[in-house]
Amino acid sequence: MTDAGGGAGVAGRLVLLAGASSTAGRAVASALTDAGARVIAVGSSAERLEKVASAARYECDLADLAAVQGLADRVHAEHGPVDGLIHLVGGWRGGGGLAGQTDEDWDFLHTHVLTTLRNTTRAFTSDLLASPAGRLAIVSSVSVDKPTPGGANYAAAKAAAETWVRAIGQGFAKAGDAAAAAIFVVRSLDGLETELATRVVGLWAEPAASVNNTRVTLAAP
Repeated sequence: MTDAGGGAGVAGRLVLLAGASSTAGRAVASALTDAGARVIAVGSSAERLEKVASAARYECDLADLAAVQGLADRVHAEHGPVDGLIHLVGGWRGGGGLAGQTDEDWDFLHTHVLTTLRNTTRAFTSDLLASPAGRLAIVSSVSVDKPTPGGANYAAAKAAAETWVRAIGQGFAKAGDAAAAAIFVVRSLDGLETELATRVVGLWAEPAASVNNTRVTLAAP
């Protein structure tokens, strides 16, 4: 691929999919593979990863920075630098009003939503910057725009994740026009897995400047 910033599609790109064994992850992996990308599927269970369409599968604790750095070393040695990082690690905890926003739930959300994102981006963002068409994407929630007391922990974690990705996007913009970061926003991913997969593949169909720091709400047709 010789295009600057994308626009020629995802075929031939190496894309790391974090949280690949989820329903959404499997849909995204299949769509990327069908479009000609090489998918590196990463998750917490080797058994569940066996169901993911991919060129390679790695079990990794993405909340452990040392483990993620080791993953990056292995991916680089066995496949080379990645052109994309799609972060689908998350989970929901909430309810019970503000009094129900427990420390245990916060720790779970902080670890799964934010820490895994920080670790994977710190390990692979240099790849995205070096790529002729690097792409980063996460899935966020409409609760960031209209948080409720019962979902305060969740909305706060998602808002932090969005801020982290926007900061990376600003760095991409300063570095040139080849890499881009995007945020997909949903009320619930249930039923939107195919739409998300299509949108992820489409990240490489447009120039980086058109994609970078976009926030796109996905809704059922």
